[in-house]
Amino acid sequence: MCRNIKTLFNFDPPATDDEIEAASLQFVRKLSGFNSPSKLNREAFQRAVQDVASAARVLIDSLVTTADPRDREIEAERARARSASRFAAPPYKPASLE
Repeated sequence: MCRNIKTLFNFDPPATDDEIEAASLQFVRKLSGFNSPSKLNREAFQRAVQDVASAARVLIDSLVTTADPRDREIEAERARARSASRFAAPPYKPASLE
């Protein structure tokens, strides 16, 4: 679940509120163990998502760097390449016939 949380700092254009909320939702899901909370827990779950999103926005807006902002398309292509090499099927080797 947490693998889906992406780095949001130092991108051009900057992270949107929707991206921060999506990462916050994944984080709260991981912490709580709920993908979808019960009616009794829904309010606490949503409040936690909002609190985490608020803290994440403050963090991202407060961080500084001297590095150039990363390009989203280039980073997405790198992630696709890593995924393709990671999940590629091994080459087929037929069993030897003796």
